[in-house]
Amino acid sequence: MNNHSIFPQPGVLTDHGTDRILFGCGIFLSVTELYKQLFLYYAINNRTYDWWFFPFQLCSLPMYFCLLMPFLPSGRVKTALCTFMQDYNLLGGIAALAVPEGFRHIHWSLTLHGYLWHILLVLIGLFIFLTGRSDLKPGGFKDTIPIFAVCCCLASAINILAPGQGRADMFYISPYYPNTQFVFHDLALHIGIHPANLLYLLTILTGGAILHVMFGHVSRRLKPVC
Repeated sequence: MNNHSIFPQPGVLTDHGTDRILFGCGIFLSVTELYKQLFLYYAINNRTYDWWFFPFQLCSLPMYFCLLMPFLPSGRVKTALCTFMQDYNLLGGIAALAVPEGFRHIHWSLTLHGYLWHILLVLIGLFIFLTGRSDLKPGGFKDTIPIFAVCCCLASAINILAPGQGRADMFYISPYYPNTQFVFHDLALHIGIHPANLLYLLTILTGGAILHVMFGHVSRRLKPVC
C-alpha cells in the first residue's frame, strides 16, 4: 500500500503504525464530538436534541473512518477510505478554516472545537499522503466516488427522516430550503433547491479530483528525491 510514501526508508512507519495513529485521531475526534453534543444538549438546548448538529457532515466522516482503520484488512476498501480522507476531507478542512463562520458562534469552547477539528482533518489528509496510504492513480479517485455517493444517500435520508422537518441539514443538501453554503444559496434561489444541491455535490467531487491530481503530481516530483 505504501507505494508513494515520502518517508525515505521503508519501515520507518509501518501500516500498523499508521493505523494506530489514525485510530488515535478517531478517538480524539469522537471524544471532542461527544463533548460538543453533550454541551449542546445540556447547556444550550435545555435537554432537547438539535438535529442541525447531528455528526454526519462531510467533515464528520474521518471520525468514523479513522476508527475503522485497525479493523479493516489491507486492500481496496481500506485504501479507498484513506484516499477519500486525503482528497475530500483535507479539502473540506481547508475550506472550513478559510470560511470559519459555521463554527464561530454559540460558545468559545465550540469555536475551539471547530478549529481543532478542521486543523486535524488537514493533518490527517497530509499524513495519509506522506505515508503512502492512498492510491494516487486515477482509479484510486474513482474508488472514492461510491463512498461519496453512499454517504450522500445517508445524509439525504437523515435530512428527510429526522424529527422537525427540515432541521437536519447533513452535507448541506436539505430538500426543504435553499443550500446554506456561500454562492450555492444564491444559486438555489435562482435555479431551485435540488439543482443547486446537485451542483454543490458535483463541485465537491471536482474539488476532490483536482486535489487528487495535485497530490499525484507532487508525489511524482518528490519520488526521485526519496
